[in-house]
Amino acid sequence: MHNPTIKRYLPWVVAAALFMEQLDSTIVNTAVPAMAASLHVAPLSLKAVVTSYILSLAVFIPVSGWMADRFGTRRVFGGAVTVFILSSILCGLAVNVPMLVAARILQGIGAAMMMPVGRLAIIRTFPKTELLTAMNFVIIPALIGPLLGPTVGGLIVHWLSWREIFFVNVPVGLLALLLIHRHMPDYRGEVRRPLDIVGLVLFGSGTALLSWLLEIFGEHHLDATSAAILLLLSISLLAAYVLHARQTAYPLLHLALFRIRTFRISVTGGFITRLGVGGLPFLLPLLYQLGLGMPAWQSGLLMMPTAIAAMAMKLIAAPLLRHYGYRKVLIVNTVLIGITIGLFSLVVPSTPIMLIVLLGLALGLFNSLQFSSMNSMAYADVETSDSSMASTIASTLQQISMSFGLACGSLIAAWYLGNLPQTDHVAVTSALHHAFMTLAGLTILSSLSFWTLRSRDGDNMSKGSLLPAESNT
Repeated sequence: MHNPTIKRYLPWVVAAALFMEQLDSTIVNTAVPAMAASLHVAPLSLKAVVTSYILSLAVFIPVSGWMADRFGTRRVFGGAVTVFILSSILCGLAVNVPMLVAARILQGIGAAMMMPVGRLAIIRTFPKTELLTAMNFVIIPALIGPLLGPTVGGLIVHWLSWREIFFVNVPVGLLALLLIHRHMPDYRGEVRRPLDIVGLVLFGSGTALLSWLLEIFGEHHLDATSAAILLLLSISLLAAYVLHARQTAYPLLHLALFRIRTFRISVTGGFITRLGVGGLPFLLPLLYQLGLGMPAWQSGLLMMPTAIAAMAMKLIAAPLLRHYGYRKVLIVNTVLIGITIGLFSLVVPSTPIMLIVLLGLALGLFNSLQFSSMNSMAYADVETSDSSMASTIASTLQQISMSFGLACGSLIAAWYLGNLPQTDHVAVTSALHHAFMTLAGLTILSSLSFWTLRSRDGDNMSKGSLLPAESNT
């Protein structure tokens, strides 16, 4: 039986670390002009500051499971938070772009270790009957971090300087370190497996290349032929990894876990759903600022209802899943997300602010329920010995799907805009409306992936039923 004090504080430890990690994925975006002026460079040359962090995450998340199994969750998680704090200080002290990019890469390495290792500690500490409630709590920072990032970043730059954006992590990180020292359990792998170096090179380079392509997609300095060649190369590297993983005893990512039906549906279904949802943190501020003519601070405030609703949903997610089951909730909720995204296509300058706020609240509620459901169901039938590997795979695909979703949203909007200038606010608004309708259709279609669930799938998570489940393959 686990110490009740650990159970009480561990979700707070993981949530604090995840909040820092998620906030930093978007907080820099609004500060780019101020950073460019301070460092005497063109704003576009700072794209590397954003992409380096994303690339670092994509490459190092797969190693996190092996690190936790070998060195223990407490040491790795504490080390990751320490690296994150120190690299945040270096980012704030950077005197030129290369130093800032190097510090952001280091920051990404720290963040890559935090997400899967924190989730692993939660899975190992809580029995499956309590895991949904714990996961529910931890998922909130992951939902509100990217939404608050642009708002917080904009306010900090407005009142202070861009350097304070990074210093904000220091007090949160120090509090997290104190909690880690007192309340973080130390789990290690049962089997001491060697690090799959070949797998790391194949998967890491393939994922990094793919993430980089998605980040810079649509920029004019990369022609279509080069982009196609690099895309083919990244897919080839990932395909080579799949072949390699089948032939090695201890692969970096154990793909055999996809034979577990609930894990497979949760991870792949979640990947498809995030394609529709992932573009919203990018497209909604554009709609508010370009379509409705709002200033940046007001646009940022309109993202707040979504964050508030996401936090409120944690109170009712568990009872909903207990009453209706994962299958019904995921099918119906995915469709509701799609309808909500589609309704944003009706938002025009004459739309009352209260209706936009209600749409934001609905989006937050449905998104929160979706990610709580998918993230907890993934572990319903995973054995404890495989939990670190399952957490690593889920975190890796989650990171890739976030990049995919953002690229997907911006690509669809750009396609509808065509060759019209972005200064034409009527054309931009029309393109955004069409993009919302397209993403809505894609999200509703993604609900089909959850039809393959069975009515009692995940009952051991939501209802505390530990009866033998049906075949999971």
